Amino acid sequence: MSQPVYDPQLANVLASIGDFVPTGMTLDRLPYFRAISSPIREDLLQDHPVDCVDHRIPGHEGGELVVSVITRKCHEQIGPAIYFLHGGGMVMGNRFAGAAPLVDWAIKHDAVCVTVEYRLAPVPVEDCYAGLLWMASHSAELKFDPDRLVIFGGSGGGGLAAGTALLARDRNGPRLLGQLLQCPMIDDRNSTTSASLFDGVGVWDTTSNRTAWQAVLGKDCGGVEVSPYSAPARATDLSGLPPTFIDVGACEVFRDEAIDYAVRILASGGQCELHVWGGAFHGFYDIAPQSDLARACIAARNGWLERVLKQD
Repeated sequence: MSQPVYDPQLANVLASIGDFVPTGMTLDRLPYFRAISSPIREDLLQDHPVDCVDHRIPGHEGGELVVSVITRKCHEQIGPAIYFLHGGGMVMGNRFAGAAPLVDWAIKHDAVCVTVEYRLAPVPVEDCYAGLLWMASHSAELKFDPDRLVIFGGSGGGGLAAGTALLARDRNGPRLLGQLLQCPMIDDRNSTTSASLFDGVGVWDTTSNRTAWQAVLGKDCGGVEVSPYSAPARATDLSGLPPTFIDVGACEVFRDEAIDYAVRILASGGQCELHVWGGAFHGFYDIAPQSDLARACIAARNGWLERVLKQD
């Protein structure tokens, strides 16, 4: 394949981060990437005027999970809420990874933001749904309006957010006001053009993606028995989903599956805003947030969320 043409600012950042990105990740290298992808609470909170309170809650099949509830200090007014699922290909990261927007949204929108420490592969999506059920059932205690609840995730967390939204729809679970999916990981089959085009380049390449899906699904990976809740691109019915925001880099593995998911939501009569960022690698908005392209991406994301939260 020819080398992808990255945005010049992003290309400079990519050249500087080298071994810190999970390209060519095999199972034996997973411990290394897990060690460098787990930020701590202090990294997230810094000196921002927010509170962060942990709760232990029931997970799937008797497991126990930890969730962190992030709110503006002295939060009292009933308003919106955001449920967050961290990225990391469902095989690494923790609940503070990629959670910086929660701090911003807690301050700006006085939103109640919950991030869950779901168990990594092979459990994730049912733990994520358990966390959503807990959050919705504790809306009075947490002081938010259960009818103004948005689910948010990026990368592996975007796939889990999509799967959790499907579970909520099919199990008559919590009503979601919207789903915000950034470069979501939703298709275990790796059969699209972009899924094979970006191997050994960028951030999160074909090899890393296959490794992660095999960890999640085991011998079923790529087969006919895979649940659409685990790999949402498998879903044949995308009707009845909440208004959706999807974005993705033009130079990443997830490009084609994200575009297809957006198109099928629209075809089913749903609402979906789609952005494909030219010259962008996976996760560019977190890795290079000061770049012009990331600023545009973050502005589009924040603008969509603000519009959704204003809905009655």
